[in-house]
Amino acid sequence: MLEFAILGLLHQSPMHGYELRKQLAQVLGGLRSISYGSLYPALKRLYAAGYVTTDEPDPRAPLPADAPPLTGRRGKVVYTITAEGKERFHELVSQSGPEAYDDGGLFGVRLAFFRHTAADVRLRILEGRRRTVERQREGLRASLSRTRERLDRYTLELQRHGLDSVDREVRWLAELIDRELTDSEGRRDDGAAQGDPPAQAPPEP
Repeated sequence: MLEFAILGLLHQSPMHGYELRKQLAQVLGGLRSISYGSLYPALKRLYAAGYVTTDEPDPRAPLPADAPPLTGRRGKVVYTITAEGKERFHELVSQSGPEAYDDGGLFGVRLAFFRHTAADVRLRILEGRRRTVERQREGLRASLSRTRERLDRYTLELQRHGLDSVDREVRWLAELIDRELTDSEGRRDDGAAQGDPPAQAPPEP
């Protein structure tokens, strides 16, 4: 998940480690807290794989004003995605199997980079995620039905809260899917309205 997000951000523009960490925090939101202890090993793996390159600008260049104390030279290293890294990123965004939607955290990261994802792949991921969450909802309902009489009211409310959260996610996914289908129909209608250009007649002999 982390390496996918790093490639996605570097696909947009080169960044130094400090800026990359800030952008990752925005992309991942509350899904995961990114420390330098996890960021730099991930960058090292991507560098070793040939997916990113590094560039060290003038060492006298100042760090950002809000850089943490004791930030050393590594904070100035700029990371740039390579052609191989772009290929790897496009390979990852083209995946639409269970690995793209079964895990809620990874699904959230994939959603953050949907603008780089083909429309048919977006739809398959959204539909897959909805199926996954619907199975979770059925499991919660069955568990609640079996244990309702044995639970104290606080535990019962906690389970109901979990079920409500899953219900909301199913509705949200349904809205996203409907929007994707509507956009897809609009693209087809636009293509039909424009039509194919008329074929040119062969030249006279």
